[in-house]
Order: sequence, then C-alpha cells, then structure tokens
Amino acid sequence: MNRQVVIDCFPESAARYRGRYAIIVVDVIRFTTTAVTALSLGRRVFPVQTTDEAFEVAASLQEPLLAGELGGNMPYGFHLTNSPAQIAARKDIHRPVILVSSSGSQLLLNAKGSEAVYAACFRNFSAVARHVIDKHEKVAVLGAGARGEFRREDQMGCAWVAEKLSESGFTPENSETRAAISRWSGASPLEAGGGRSADYLKQTGQEEDLEFILKHIDDLTLVPSLIQRELVPIQ
Repeated sequence: MNRQVVIDCFPESAARYRGRYAIIVVDVIRFTTTAVTALSLGRRVFPVQTTDEAFEVAASLQEPLLAGELGGNMPYGFHLTNSPAQIAARKDIHRPVILVSSSGSQLLLNAKGSEAVYAACFRNFSAVARHVIDKHEKVAVLGAGARGEFRREDQMGCAWVAEKLSESGFTPENSETRAAISRWSGASPLEAGGGRSADYLKQTGQEEDLEFILKHIDDLTLVPSLIQRELVPIQ
C-alpha cells in the first residue's frame, strides 16, 4: 500500500485534491481553533463562506450564534468575531454557531466532495492524524493562509499532522512536504507567537485569542468532519 501525504495552502488549493484525497483543513489563527473549541463544548457548528449564507442558515436554526470575520472585520449583525477565547467563555452552549472567516471557512467548504474533510488545529492535530491513518491512502493537509501567505502557525499545524502520518508509513508526496515536516519537527508552539497572524492579534487588541491558542496544545481527542453543511465530531 503506497500511502501518501501532501502539504499545500490557500482556499483555492482544495480543487487540486478534491475527490482524490481526504483533506485536513488547518487554520490555527483562528477558524479551526474556534470551530474545534465550540464543538468541544457541545455546540453545533455550521461553517459558511458568506454573510448571506450565514443569515440563510440562521433562519433554519433556533437561537443561532453568528460568529466570524471577513477581511478582519466582524460582519454587521453578527454576535462575535472569529474568537476561540470568546466562544470558550460563553455559557449559552445550546446555541449553534454559524462561523465564517476570510480563509478557513472558504477552504473547508471548497473541499466538499473529497473522500472526507476534517478540521485540525493545535488542539487536536494528533487526534486527527490518528483517525486518518487507517482510513485513507491519500491525505492532503491544507493550510488556510492569509493575504497570500502560508502563515507560520498553519505551516506548523500542517507539518505536525503530516509528520505523524509519515511516522505511520505515509510517504511525503513532494520535496516541499518533506521540507515542512523537517522544518517544524519538534518546534515549540510558542514560535507561532512570532508570526504575522499573531502580530495582527496583538495590534488589534485580540491577544486573548493568541494566549488561548498557545495554552491549548494537543489537549483534545476531537475529530471534526464536514458532513453536508455541518462540522460534526466523529470521534
């Protein structure tokens, strides 16, 4: 069995792998961290790509919570931004979350039609890797990216998933994947605090999200999968 893993980036990259690979989406700052955190608390999570879609989905749910950002700004009529720290602090866990983001939700929904679509972040990268090892032969680990850049934290998250797969017999598909695994193997999560996404959070007074992300490392066994229009914990 020739099992393969590849690392790539950006929402449009999903088209290169859709239908032939299982896709793991990584958007550490902040979409997949927010989604995974919400699911871990027992919330339902509905990712969307536009505000119009968000309000359409909201009309079919009871007391939905609209969360997210587009272009760094919380859309008009939303309850909170794309914030794992804010989601974790709320007590109204009966309210389903409709979640939009500039890159992460775009990538996740672009991956629809793949063999399977999963969401990973620093909180659950080992769990997602363990789940896919015996279930798929070809896996694409895709970073969401931001403003045309494969951000440091997403490189790290993708590399950590791919490293665990390679340790279990998956072959890196290209030299870029091998280089990413080597570059970030054994790296401290704190290195994510020096990237541009982290700088943005600091500059915009959203340090609580950065602190939350860097304090929650591999602490969940949750494996979210995109089932129709909803992210569902399948483990």
